[in-house]
Amino acid sequence: MEKLYDINKSDQNEETRKIQYTGGSSYIVSLPKKWVQDLGLKQGDHVSILRQGNSLLQLTPVSKRVSKEQKEATIEISKDDAPYFLARKLISLYFLGFNIVNIIPKEFGRLTSQQREVMKDVVKRVLMGTEIIADSAGGITLQVLINLLELSVDAAFKRMLLIAKSMHRDAVLSLRENNLELAKEIVKSDDDVDRFSFYIVRQLNIAIRNEHLLKEIGLDDSRNCLGYRLITKSTERVADHATIIAKDIIEMDRPLSRDTVENIANMSNFALEVLDEACLSMFKRDYNSADRSIEKARKIDALEKAILHTSDKAKDINEMYRIKLITESIRRVAEYASDIAEIVLNMTVEKTLRKD
Repeated sequence: MEKLYDINKSDQNEETRKIQYTGGSSYIVSLPKKWVQDLGLKQGDHVSILRQGNSLLQLTPVSKRVSKEQKEATIEISKDDAPYFLARKLISLYFLGFNIVNIIPKEFGRLTSQQREVMKDVVKRVLMGTEIIADSAGGITLQVLINLLELSVDAAFKRMLLIAKSMHRDAVLSLRENNLELAKEIVKSDDDVDRFSFYIVRQLNIAIRNEHLLKEIGLDDSRNCLGYRLITKSTERVADHATIIAKDIIEMDRPLSRDTVENIANMSNFALEVLDEACLSMFKRDYNSADRSIEKARKIDALEKAILHTSDKAKDINEMYRIKLITESIRRVAEYASDIAEIVLNMTVEKTLRKD
């Protein structure tokens, strides 16, 4: 069997320097010249020294610290601009890390009522931590009030994952009880998942430009930002499929048979188990656990085929169609879990290489 070796030198980011005593009151330590040059620093620049516990000192260039400056943008719109065109532009600015966004009329003096309502709806439903601080026909001002470091990427993702899983469990319960009110609540919950998804994308876009901030929000390497973005998207799609199931339940003429519902419940529980294992492998950065999740996800096909085989006895074609739609959405949960696990493999494979 071919052996893999990590050709990266483990000591490239580590130097040993001697502490020296000077001036009768201070200790000094020198910095490697290459490090200073790589960071774009020069003589006279300031660094911040943070003591962490009794065994660690963190040295950070002041120029690289998180800026508290408010990043502001202004959108000029005309009366012919479609409201949802404006909404998409607003979301893009949110992703780019702007803290304050002003929406003002370009030449006609006031915003239309439809434009204002759509802007308010976007703020309420999808832009986490954003509030309207000024609102009139002459313009709207939005401000992102949530502190970037208050909610890490991992913490936001865990909340997003919890909601997505709850949506699927509630979908099965709604199917079992033919509970239309619960199904409607599931549809509403999809907005909460989208809010966390957009917030995470915003965090990643800001952090990828600042290595110090990257560490502060809980990420080890900028290379993992793309992986987190894809994992977030997969989790968002998991919630979308719970919404698809809920909407189908609302439209059902009559409930499915008890045996069919129980088989669907078992399939859903299995898919969520795979999702749990895949996400746990991400939090633990566990290559082997991610690999096992991928193998486990393959078994979902057999569960789906078994349900579809028994659905041949369904009373009519509409019932068969609904069973197929629901099982397909559940299968996709396991497939998205497998996608998450594959991303974890890419993020952790270097740890499995034998050191030379």
